[in-house]
Amino acid sequence: MSTDDKRIREFAYQIWESEGKPQGHEARHWEMARKLAEAEALAPNSPSKAKSTAAKPASKSAVKPKAKSAAAVVVPPGEKPATKKPRAPRKPPAN
Repeated sequence: MSTDDKRIREFAYQIWESEGKPQGHEARHWEMARKLAEAEALAPNSPSKAKSTAAKPASKSAVKPKAKSAAAVVVPPGEKPATKKPRAPRKPPAN
């Protein structure tokens, strides 16, 4: 089994679990997983390749954490991306 087939299998399983493990939707899950794996392979910044070829930073103080862009996160079709709502300001205490 190739690495691509393993990745498709992983995606299909994740999709199946996220939908509540329904029966009879294998072909649809597999097709969705195949499309996700293709998109992941075509992405310019593949996480698996970036980790192995990235150089180590000179110091920790110079490194700033990068925010994940919405386009970089792979979300299965039918699911909403995880976004946090801004908190409402606190009400002043009652006197």
